[in-house]
Amino acid sequence: MEEILIHFSLIIAVVLGGVSVVFFHQTGKAKETKLMLAFSGGFLLSMAFIHFIPELYATKANQIGLFILLGFLIQLILEFFSGGIEHGHAHVHEKGIVPISLLIALSIHAFLEGVPIGGQLAGVEIATNHHHESSNGLFLGVLLHRIPVAIALMTLLISSEIGSKKSWIILGLFSMTTSIGILLGKIISFEDFLSMNYLLAIVVGMFLHISTTIIFETSEGHKFNFVKLMMILSGCILTFLIH
Repeated sequence: MEEILIHFSLIIAVVLGGVSVVFFHQTGKAKETKLMLAFSGGFLLSMAFIHFIPELYATKANQIGLFILLGFLIQLILEFFSGGIEHGHAHVHEKGIVPISLLIALSIHAFLEGVPIGGQLAGVEIATNHHHESSNGLFLGVLLHRIPVAIALMTLLISSEIGSKKSWIILGLFSMTTSIGILLGKIISFEDFLSMNYLLAIVVGMFLHISTTIIFETSEGHKFNFVKLMMILSGCILTFLIH
């Protein structure tokens, strides 16, 4: 039952993002979307420093820091192709066309996030399995981030003028990418060539890149918006509330 709810929540989060664009005219550039991103960025950053990183090092896995750095660099490369849609940027390059590289990069990001969640569900030895708040935090962090990303993606699809039907098909396929990662994480055993903790470290590195980019992006005129600051701090506080 828990697994079904996880899959359902992850898919519905993306659908809600699409619905908010189509029916409520919420866009990737709207203040509300940027505030949701700020909240998720604060949550992901605090979870990384307070739970994920200390617990990964507690496993005494060799070179865990190298894999965190690798995840940071992987996200840097993915955003070169995605145009930064992971933190709310939706740039249309040509009407009638959605860059395949953008969709692939975004899907790889979402897929990788799901694999360690699948490892948790399968009971594979993973750092967050020993701490309930960290286990919940991984799923919650991914869930919170999916809504503003879905809003940015749907905004881009509509702005690209590829048609409503095609836009919903693409969004629907994207909504399943993390679930596919979860299923793969449950099926494949990484014990022979890569422990799940190393993969979690890569995902944490990706979280660090996304969250710091969101937090340090300035508003127009290089003024750090007070409400955005409050949302970042609220995201950090949520880390303590889920204990």
